[in-house]
Amino acid sequence: MRRVVITGVGAVSPLGLNVPELVAGLSEGRSAVRRMAEWDEVPLRSRVGAPAVLQGEKAIPRQMRRTMSRLSIFAAQAASEAVTHGGLVLASEDVSRVGCLIGSTMGGASALHQTFRSLIPSWNTSELSGTAFFQCLPNTAAINVAQYLGLLGVVIGASAACSSALQAIGGGLDLIRLGRQDVVLCGGAEELHETVTGSFDMLLATSTAYNDDPQRTPRPFDADRDGLVCGEGAGIVVLEERERALGRGARILAEVCGYHTCTSGLHMSESDRRSITRCIGEALRDAELEPAQVDYVNAHATGTRQGDVEEAAALREIFADRVPVSSLKGCLGHTLGASGAIELAACLAMMERGVVLPTHNLERPAPDCEGIGHLQRPESRRLGVILKN
Repeated sequence: MRRVVITGVGAVSPLGLNVPELVAGLSEGRSAVRRMAEWDEVPLRSRVGAPAVLQGEKAIPRQMRRTMSRLSIFAAQAASEAVTHGGLVLASEDVSRVGCLIGSTMGGASALHQTFRSLIPSWNTSELSGTAFFQCLPNTAAINVAQYLGLLGVVIGASAACSSALQAIGGGLDLIRLGRQDVVLCGGAEELHETVTGSFDMLLATSTAYNDDPQRTPRPFDADRDGLVCGEGAGIVVLEERERALGRGARILAEVCGYHTCTSGLHMSESDRRSITRCIGEALRDAELEPAQVDYVNAHATGTRQGDVEEAAALREIFADRVPVSSLKGCLGHTLGASGAIELAACLAMMERGVVLPTHNLERPAPDCEGIGHLQRPESRRLGVILKN
């Protein structure tokens, strides 16, 4: 199969409007989490969030912007940055060979909320705008970015909750490997809304102990962790067939060597160490790599009691404490469907700089998360191979 490389990256995150701002915030150990005063009248247990700044959206033509939810605007901005960063001139490309796979948990949360508020009193669909439908679709980010950039290739919206962005990247990897596309814009997008945090609130998965001290949460792998904090933004990478990228003189940021996704078959929302172990093992097998060749693991680790324990157990079984491990959610919160791509953007910067960033708010590793290579301070290290969970 054809080899696939990353040639461009873009991100809108709670720490900034582009990748340099994201990396600067993480390098400074800055937390984007704040108390959400606008939620004070909403019956939520968790009052904290990690919002991104919506800015510069009017650069997108109004005719296209009308069908975009907040998350689609983030995705369009991140995609534009990724295309520019990769030196990709779409006007000179065969755009039927350029695909777009962007995931999200659902459609635009604010658009969905407003739609039902308008619909429920009368159930009169004539009161809804035609553009609202396109803002609510689960694939709203993918279709809007494809239209905005004029792409005519494969367009798919991955919708797999927190796995959405990485499933999109895995799908793009296979499209290029199999020769169906030459270039694919891949990633994820998400928007912060009280209904999003409320869904995790119902599952008792949100952080509630730090409502008055938001900078101290979430706390991945920490003994005092008490749940996740929802965030928002978008992350996009440009995947490209390797020989083609070399032929046009593109700067290669990394090669995507392997990928896997699976389910536990046991529970809808609870992580399971056996399925995580199997997933990592299959990704390494696909990459034809041994665990000893991995230089860094960027963990999913959201700061929940159950999820962090299961991920730590899987990492302990495969890597023991030989490989540095950190989570970026202490600074970013959990950007949900966008998290895999936003965090991958930060990993690419770490590879370039030869530095590994630590887990923010990890002060005392929990006994049930011990036995892995926790990073509590930055570390200089050559990163040849990284694993992104």
